[in-house]
Amino acid sequence: MSGSASIDDLLTFEEERPRREEQGGRGRLGGLLRLLLGVASVVVVVIVGLRAVGLQVSLLILITGVLALFVVRRIVAALAPKAFPVPPRRPITRADDGTWNWSAQDALRRAINGWATPLEWSNSRPERFTEVILPRLGELADERLRLRHGVTRESDPARARTLLGERLWVFLETSPRRTPSPRDLAAIVAELENI
Repeated sequence: MSGSASIDDLLTFEEERPRREEQGGRGRLGGLLRLLLGVASVVVVVIVGLRAVGLQVSLLILITGVLALFVVRRIVAALAPKAFPVPPRRPITRADDGTWNWSAQDALRRAINGWATPLEWSNSRPERFTEVILPRLGELADERLRLRHGVTRESDPARARTLLGERLWVFLETSPRRTPSPRDLAAIVAELENI
């Protein structure tokens, strides 16, 4: 093994297909022989299985049915779309050097933005906090309660109140007059995580 092979080269497996001209004239004959041997072996297995349970089927019908299944399978395989070619590996560029690409849109970034934008809006409009953020926090609390303790605020309010604690319960059940500070929100999130 030479020292110039990369790990990707070692882990990549591409099966080489035989060329048509190498198969020659015996390709069709070999394919037909394999088809007949396959049909015969399946027919034998089905006959043995049917006899084991006490059933009998006409041999002609059984052979015709299995042959039809094999032919349909070959037709479907011939009509199946070809696999897409593997794109060539691109060399490592400056963008791929391991630093975070902040412009890329991944699920984590989308989730963070799903919270960050409404929180920013709630600074200038406190009713946005009550309409958007507070219901989300309530859903998170209910989900944590459901997963950890098998209850929600709606299904068992008394137990949920005990598990949440008085401060978190009051926060989720009454809408605040003003938007909580980042420190208060961090404390609330920490309490949610401790449920």
